[in-house]
Amino acid sequence: MVYVASEPDRDVSPLPSDQDASGRSFGVEELDLLAEVIASGTLTATKGPQTPALEAAAAALLGTTNVVPCSSGTAAVHTAIAALDLEPGDEVITTSITDMGALSPILYQGLIPVFADVDPDTGNVTAQTIADRISDRTKAIIVTHLFGNAVDMDPVMALAQQHGVFVIEDAAQALLAEDGGRQVGTIGHLGAFSLQQGKHATTGEGGFVTTDDPALARRSRVFVNKAWPYGEANPDHEFLALNYRITELQSAVARAQLAKLPAAVAHRIALADRLSTTLEGVEGVRAPVVRPDSRHVYWRYGLLVDDQVVAGGPDGLAARLRAFDIPSGPRYIQKPAFRCKVIAEQRTFGDSRWPFTLARPEAVDYADERFPGTWAALGQVLVLPLNERFTEAHVDRLAEAIATASTTESPGEGT
Repeated sequence: MVYVASEPDRDVSPLPSDQDASGRSFGVEELDLLAEVIASGTLTATKGPQTPALEAAAAALLGTTNVVPCSSGTAAVHTAIAALDLEPGDEVITTSITDMGALSPILYQGLIPVFADVDPDTGNVTAQTIADRISDRTKAIIVTHLFGNAVDMDPVMALAQQHGVFVIEDAAQALLAEDGGRQVGTIGHLGAFSLQQGKHATTGEGGFVTTDDPALARRSRVFVNKAWPYGEANPDHEFLALNYRITELQSAVARAQLAKLPAAVAHRIALADRLSTTLEGVEGVRAPVVRPDSRHVYWRYGLLVDDQVVAGGPDGLAARLRAFDIPSGPRYIQKPAFRCKVIAEQRTFGDSRWPFTLARPEAVDYADERFPGTWAALGQVLVLPLNERFTEAHVDRLAEAIATASTTESPGEGT
């Protein structure tokens, strides 16, 4: 079949983008709260009212006891890890498909990231893939709810309890996602959330940590403040820590964003369900795999592409969708996290290779055969955009383009 590069009567206007106002929900609510901050003249979170109000709003929304705001999603992960106060050389099991912002904090704490394989259809770790990596040096597990699709947490928590290890949920992409009726980020010992530009709710940069454990909450709160316990008697810098504070400006925007979040997430889910239904019967593509007792909140829509049916697999389909002015991301990340130089070549502090010098050989074994699910997951996923400014018309246009592009060939692929 010959591929047609463009069609004159087709709408090729850009889809709403969460990188600008076209795909974001900013309005008078954010402006009013920002005006309060500016009028007060107090922009620091240690003295203003916006950050405590944000903590209360996020705790109520998620059903957790403690919320600790911070400067980014990376800071949230780092804070959650630091709260555990582990020893250099201890191992933290994490996922092979994640952003470096979820990995560098492990190394900064002198810990060894041990990569678990993933389910090929969801890209999420499972209790089984984690169990394959546990050793007597494992002290924590980080699970990432990829694209907003919840990890099956009950068996993970049972495994962690069996081995006496902590669980941190990386919920950066999963605000209001659920597993068994529970909010993700509140099931493990700690949760880490992001408010980065493209997330469900945004302050440009920002994040927060959740926990129901009062000791972990205090250490998290102290850590983001350079280990200085504001408001306590006889304060001192208690341990090595950083300034990861959020600002009152960020907290003001976050409060307004969180108020809009339930409706925005419901809208995303409805649109994703519409897209999945419309794509039924399109040969060579599959909707994201979602467990019946979970709630996928679709930070992105991870279309599964069969390269035996669709010419060129995710890469070929992505190339053809560009003619419809539809951006997409084949493989999400171009390679597993352990193939990045900082991990693969152990480029950390000068030429020291620390903390990898403390690692067991098995902990840093990244042989391909140990990660069949990872390679399969990256080889079949095409990440499609989705945000609260999409309409049913946008989704229908997306589905039509996928149906057309999946049954055609790019130039040079056929005759």
